[in-house]
This record gives sequence, structure tokens and C-alpha cells, in this order.
Amino acid sequence: MMYKGIETFGKIVEHRAIEKPHARFVRFETADLNYEEFHKSGNKLAHAISSLGLSKGDTCAVMLPNSPEFLATWLGLARLGVIEVPVNVGLRGDLLAYILNKAECQAIVISSQWVDRIAELLEKLPHLKHVIVVGEKFEQGLNQVNWYSYAELIDKSVDLPVDVEITHSDPSLILFTSGTTGPSKGVLLSHRANFSLAQTACELMDYGPEDRLFTVFPLFHVNARYTTILVALMAGCDVVMHDKFSASKFWDICREEHITAFNFMGSLLTILMKQPERPDDANNPVRKAYGAPTPLEIYEDFQNRFDVQISEVYGSTELGTALYNPAKSFRKGSCGFPVSIYEVEIHDENDQPCPAGVPGEIVVRPKEPWIMFSSYYKMPEATVNAWENLWFHTGDRGRMDEDGYFYFLDRMKDVVRRRGENISSYEVESVINEHPKVLEAAIIGVPSELSEEEVLAVVILREGEELKPEALLDFCQMRLAHFALPRFVRYVEKLPRNTSHRVEKYKLREEGVTLDTWDRELVGYKVQR
Repeated sequence: MMYKGIETFGKIVEHRAIEKPHARFVRFETADLNYEEFHKSGNKLAHAISSLGLSKGDTCAVMLPNSPEFLATWLGLARLGVIEVPVNVGLRGDLLAYILNKAECQAIVISSQWVDRIAELLEKLPHLKHVIVVGEKFEQGLNQVNWYSYAELIDKSVDLPVDVEITHSDPSLILFTSGTTGPSKGVLLSHRANFSLAQTACELMDYGPEDRLFTVFPLFHVNARYTTILVALMAGCDVVMHDKFSASKFWDICREEHITAFNFMGSLLTILMKQPERPDDANNPVRKAYGAPTPLEIYEDFQNRFDVQISEVYGSTELGTALYNPAKSFRKGSCGFPVSIYEVEIHDENDQPCPAGVPGEIVVRPKEPWIMFSSYYKMPEATVNAWENLWFHTGDRGRMDEDGYFYFLDRMKDVVRRRGENISSYEVESVINEHPKVLEAAIIGVPSELSEEEVLAVVILREGEELKPEALLDFCQMRLAHFALPRFVRYVEKLPRNTSHRVEKYKLREEGVTLDTWDRELVGYKVQR
């Protein structure tokens, strides 16, 4: 049964550990973790961190793969009131230093495989005092900081209750936005905000003790944390967690582990759909999937092929889930209608509500306290700007239909502005992705010699396929407005991604039109109008 009335992470783990101590909570690829083990590991981590001098309100970074150590660190910091700063494990150099400094992290718990990245930055990290290393033995680094072995700290620690009062409005962590448009902002979230997101997911997906969830997303991301791990704690079910996504093994893992539900983000559904068909595709225990986006061109085929019901949501790190489109009443192309705890509108450039059907910016405000982010950490101006006229401005373009269903059109910064026309990169990508020889496409705007921008399609072909750019544009001509047809086509073997599997388009924009980019104007390709 879902447990209501508890709104801090430490308390809900304690509740489950008392209720069913020896029940499995998480299965990793090489280890299982039950509720009692999880509960005790969190206590020991809290006392270990406290022994280093950190206390409620301080900040501690975590840079680990999906592992029992990550879960123990999350729990221990939450019980101590130390604000956790999960760090994208792909970061290094200046951006890593930026995040650690922006959050004023006094300590970091880090895997030994990435510890060299910290050693290289120590002179740029004035707040950092303690480095706690998980994994293989390491050579102690420079003495600007104190170096510790995670295992040795835990061995010396005690499994005793943590005597720190934590309330639902206390900050639990700082999650940095995914950084697809440049340096990230630190989103400060309370325990109540975390539970609000998990509660919404539980209600939307009707999770219960009979479910088993599967995630391949990283624990430094809101998806794995609050729509998988915390959801399982609230619903009383368990989780299978892997550190990496394997398209070829995905369904076999689901069969072997008796998975009933999974989350998706980015291109995960598209990649699964483009795997070779098997006669047993529908013979799997999964019955429901939750996430965004749901590509229109594969929505029905995916459900029929794999016998899975898909529910789509819309939200962000700051909001959690604001809109939902449940499978039972799914409106194709929409991201749904507002959840009960939010008001959602479409506003024009003057912050006035748009009539039904007219595109504008999606804006949101809460009906209850503490259910969304508290602020951008140490960025008061950015916080105030985001809350202009008492609405949170998402930076996303959308529209609403006559029935109150909302439709996501594009990121405001992802719109390509060409000769007076706003072109949705999402819509152009959807068309190109329909081509049978295409695995995935990313659309960006590049500077035009005339003014504004031209459309560049960066495309990955399926293995062993060849496709002339002219043939690709021929395919698009019948499906796109003439002004949205890409001028430039560039074929690549892979797209730059963050570890949430989202394409880092700012990197593609930095590369721009490369020497191997095809230009339809240079070859005289004719665009039909």
C-alpha cells in the first residue's frame, strides 16, 4: 500500500525498514539491497559525514554511478540535512568546477574512476575541503583537501539514529539543469517537492506493491530518483536499476526480472522501436511506461508491437510534473492537461493569456506550498526573472486546444527563426525520423548570410544504410512546409549527449556548418512551394 503522511526521505525509508526489513528494495546488476540494509547504510553515512564537520545546510556533491553507495549517500545526507548536489558523471574541467563552486560544495563523494578530475581542479575549488573516494584504492591527492576512503569511513561509523530535525520544507538537494543550452542553474528542491513529483507519478501510473520498476537513468537525474526510487518507496514495490542502457538487451532484462513498468526520456522509445523485430516482442511482462516525449509516428505501433500502454507527461526539474496525458484517455500529440496541484496557461509576449489554438509560452504556478523548486541556488536574479508576474515561465512554446489539452511545440531557444517563420525543431526531427534509413536526427538553427537562421539537420543513419541528402529532402518535401525544409544536411555516427540521453544541441550549434556538411543551395536542389 502507498504510504501517505511522510514527506522526508529519511522517514519513509525508516518506515519501510520497520515494515518489511528483509524485502528486496533494489536489484543492481551485481548486488541486491533490502530495506533494512538501506536504512542502516544511510545512518552510517550520515554519522561519517557528520564526523567531518558537515551539518544541516552545508552542501556535499555526489559523483557516482548507479550503485548501493549512491543510495546510501543520498539517504545519509538527507537524514543529516546536508544538501546533496548530484553531479553529472560526464562532467570534467571548467563546467565541473563551475557546479561545485556555484553550489559551494564543502565535500564530494566520488568514484575512484573519476577522482583524477577533482585532483586536476583543486586550485579552482576554494570551498572544497573533503574528497571521499568510492571504489578501488587510490593514491592520496594534493593536500589542499582531506582525502578519505568511503569504505574505511563507513567501517568506522555507527548504525545509530540521526538526531537532526528535518521538515518537509527543508531543502533536500540542488539539481543542476541538464545543460543542453549551456552552463546549468542549480535548482533547489525541498523534500515536499520531491514527494509531490513521486505522488503524481504513483497516481498517474497506479503503482502498487505488485509492480517492479526498471530504470537505466542515472541517480543524478530527477527521473531515476523521484519517479523510480522514491515512487517505489511510496508504492511499496521494488526496483531493478542498471547503470547503462542497452537497446539489444532491454526486453530480455525485462523478461528475466519480471519488470512491469519503466520510464523513458529522450529517444529511448525510438531506439527500442528501431531494433530488429522479434516474434516474441509482445511476450514481455511490462504493461506500462511513463515519460516524455512520445513520438507521434511510433506511438500506436510501439504499443501494439510490445503490448505496453504509454502515458506521457510534461514537466521540468523545477516543476516536477505539471501536465499528464494518461494512456487510458490519451490524446495523440498532446502532453495532456494540468495535474490537480498546478495551474497552467499559455501566455503571449506581454504575459497575457493566449486564446485556444494560439501558440505562446507555457507558464505554471502551484496551488500548494513547497511542491516545486524553492529557488535557483545563489541566483536571486534568475529566480525572480523566472517568476515574472507571479507565473513560472518554462521557456517552452506550446498551445492549448478548446478542451483544455496542452501541446508542446518546442523549446523557446530551440525554435529556428528563418525568414520570419518560427520552425519547430521537434516537428522537423519527427518527419526525418520517419525515414526508414534514419536512426535519429537533431535539428538546429545556424546563422544565415541573409538574416536570422537556416535549418541544419544532423542525422544518424541506421547501420549499413546509405542515403543521399537529396533523397532525404525528397522524403521531407511532402511532409514539411517549404520554409522548414533543411538547407544543410550533415551525417554523423553519433550525437553529443548528456547522461540523461538528451542531445546537447549547444555543442552542435558551436560546430555549425562543418566541411562535411551538404548544402542544397550549392547543388541547386529545388524546393517545392
